[in-house]
Amino acid sequence: MNRRKSLKTLAALGAGAALPAQTPGKPIQLHCDLEVDPAQEKTMLANFQKTFRPTISKQPGFVEVRLLKFRKAMMGDPPAKSFYRLIISFETEEQRVTWVATDDHQRAWPTIEKTLKGAKLVAWLYDTV
Repeated sequence: MNRRKSLKTLAALGAGAALPAQTPGKPIQLHCDLEVDPAQEKTMLANFQKTFRPTISKQPGFVEVRLLKFRKAMMGDPPAKSFYRLIISFETEEQRVTWVATDDHQRAWPTIEKTLKGAKLVAWLYDTV
């Protein structure tokens, strides 16, 4: 997937008229399971800490970003390929989509994306309740 196509894909995640209305005053969360190239794991973690986190945290409507590493399956099957989950939270979905369209995002996200392989990511949009 080329960079431009990937950025358009991320911008489109969760955007669209078919979405139910967001609960007022409740932030959204985008959960992305990342397929990190094992040889690039240290680079991905450094890029998350040094570039991605500081950049996203300055965006209007930003609530929180977390990067989780899978430990073990307590019930059910473990993830097949994705051992990291990126959780991004904004006050509104519109603010998240706006962030994706910024030059800041186009500089920060590729530092993570270049460490991914295969399908790279799977994403789900959640409303907090």
